[in-house]
Amino acid sequence: MRARRGVVVGKFLPPHRGHALLIETALAGCEALDVIVCERVDDPIPGAERVAWLRELHPWARIRKIEDVYDADDSRLWAELTIGWLGGRPDVAFTSEDYGEAWAREMGCEHVLVDRARTRFPISGTAVRADPHASWDQLPPPVRGWYAKRVCLVGAESTGKTTLAEALARRLETVWVPEYGRELTEAKYARGDTRWSREDFVAIALEQQRREDAAARTANRIVVCDTNAFATTLWTRRYLGHHDPEVDAIGDRSRCDLYLLTGDEIPFVQDGIRDGEIIRHAMQDWFLEALARRATPVRRLRGGPDERMRDALAAIGALFTGSRWQPGSGSGRDARRPRRA
Repeated sequence: MRARRGVVVGKFLPPHRGHALLIETALAGCEALDVIVCERVDDPIPGAERVAWLRELHPWARIRKIEDVYDADDSRLWAELTIGWLGGRPDVAFTSEDYGEAWAREMGCEHVLVDRARTRFPISGTAVRADPHASWDQLPPPVRGWYAKRVCLVGAESTGKTTLAEALARRLETVWVPEYGRELTEAKYARGDTRWSREDFVAIALEQQRREDAAARTANRIVVCDTNAFATTLWTRRYLGHHDPEVDAIGDRSRCDLYLLTGDEIPFVQDGIRDGEIIRHAMQDWFLEALARRATPVRRLRGGPDERMRDALAAIGALFTGSRWQPGSGSGRDARRPRRA
């Protein structure tokens, strides 16, 4: 017979497969489960983010967040607090830690210890935070999205961004995010619409960001982006003649770990849609000026395809300094054919 009400408490900093085993075991062993997420002010991942991930991963559990300002070794205090948070005494407490027995005893409920030796999943939050990319196979998609390195190619028209983005994704066995603005342009031109509005660029920035965030969840540690919402701010300036505050705000929120600025020394290739050959070099200067104002590292890529690939891989490798996993070292179970996200 299943217990009526169960409880799990932890930091989930971040959630990993060991946590999933604990929560799924608890869900199978009780009729209703409360999961309490403890947040401290100096946590590297906000509690609200962890709550959202757990609600997505375990929709049948009730997830709540508490401010953790308490003595971790005071089992009686934690028992009293837990009963107060739940509005009553639980029937069973599920843990994978040594504190569980005393905590459950103080609450007057049963205790179920789950995989204390970490034989099923040899992982901990501490290990993940120390080297998340070496622990990739232990992380669920939303946590992978948090830790995936975002590499974005930017530059003026016809500077080789798309070709290199796809080639990099193939080399790194990961996903890449094409330019949504290009897709929208083709759709507009197909119906004879060559006008641009601020609403178009707001839509481009938001959709580009949405696709990037989705791709990060499926990436093999790195998501390669053919432009991003920051670049959209400059395309807004290009077509409207000025910046737009809403587009700029979206661009300011965009995450990026490395910008690869593709050089404009190569010949311009007309593909039937491009219209910026005359201002290509001037727009390249816009990118240089805008990137100089950002804290994100920038690597300028020039020369032929081999030289650009070599320099890009070197810059990406530097993002993983100190990790036991390195780009090109083998992807194991995470290897996949690159695809468009």
